[in-house]
Amino acid sequence: MSQIKLTFIGILIDFFPIREKKQPICYSFSQPNSIKDVIESLGVPHTEVDIIIVNGRSVDFSCRVSNGDVFDIYPFDTRPSIPEIIHLIPPLQSHPRFVLDTHLGKLASYLRLFGFDTLYHNDSSDQTLAEISNLEGRILLSRDVGLLKRKVVRRAYYIRSTIPHEQLIEVINHYQLVNKILSFTRCIHCNGILKPIRKSVVEEQLQDKTRQYYDEFKICDGCSKIYWKGSHYDHMQKFIGQIIHQIEVEKN
Repeated sequence: MSQIKLTFIGILIDFFPIREKKQPICYSFSQPNSIKDVIESLGVPHTEVDIIIVNGRSVDFSCRVSNGDVFDIYPFDTRPSIPEIIHLIPPLQSHPRFVLDTHLGKLASYLRLFGFDTLYHNDSSDQTLAEISNLEGRILLSRDVGLLKRKVVRRAYYIRSTIPHEQLIEVINHYQLVNKILSFTRCIHCNGILKPIRKSVVEEQLQDKTRQYYDEFKICDGCSKIYWKGSHYDHMQKFIGQIIHQIEVEKN
């Protein structure tokens, strides 16, 4: 029986139960496998792995393991001090776009509120989500490790928290998006773009008090939902301020 040692760095430890968090991990095998297969057999999706070092050399997922190999596995936000590094996660787009699985509806609304292009449908299959992520270059966000292990998925992130506002902070911090926030530019219901519209155009659709007290409106170019700066706007603005404040506090 052959054996290798693997050390998972930083946030990759999140995928191991407490009893297995001690590093390095000894992995025994009878037939050589690719390091990708080994990593995922241990519960870590390939989409979380950016750099693989074996015996001091950077390799890709196709590397075949051999008896006695020593691996260091790095996430997106940590980099070893060696030359000629092979990055396995595709470069981040200047304005990242997302697609979310069916369990992250609240997070989808929050991301749209903050101005991020976010696709979400509560009935999307895993295959559909994986294909959208691949074909459109969208980052797939999910708490389903099995979904993130699909071979076709290249851009993805496993959401650690189960609490929606914490999930939002997690995504913004992980992808360093605080300076890319453009709140109130997308429809929180369908992801469409909000555009200014004259009151006279939508006046017949407004309730009496809205027509009486408000003069500035926006309309979604996707679902035609109308937005204005009512009490709901004040609540959302307060929420945005609290999230940004919490991110700044955590940064310091």
